[in-house]
Amino acid sequence: MKSLIFKTASNYLLPLLLMFSIFILLRGHYLPGGGFVGGLMAALAFMLYSFAFGLKETRNIIKLNPRYLMPIGLAIAILAAISPFVIGLPVMTGLWFDEPLIMVGIVGSALFFDIGVYLIVIGSTLTIMFSISETI
Repeated sequence: MKSLIFKTASNYLLPLLLMFSIFILLRGHYLPGGGFVGGLMAALAFMLYSFAFGLKETRNIIKLNPRYLMPIGLAIAILAAISPFVIGLPVMTGLWFDEPLIMVGIVGSALFFDIGVYLIVIGSTLTIMFSISETI
């Protein structure tokens, strides 16, 4: 039987940890952090929820098989990496929009690369952890 305190805490921690993972993702655009650390934080949030409520309930709130996040993230990261090549610049050169966005700042191709890494890390970590949880 799971603790009522643990279930209640995980209900509140899931959205907070997901928002913090997005903060880490966006912060990594200028400071330490980024897609990898943010993706680990988001995967941690879902794993904490699965410890409290079980794997079936966690899969119900995710709605998408985490395995599908990996190719989507890889496609975004590859497109962000090769997009400068289209306009004659070397691959992985940073392209920046002129106007900053509210709460994000100046957006560039590095942010899209980080979003791709974010999705890859969430997908791979949850796929591994859910596979381990199913075998136990």
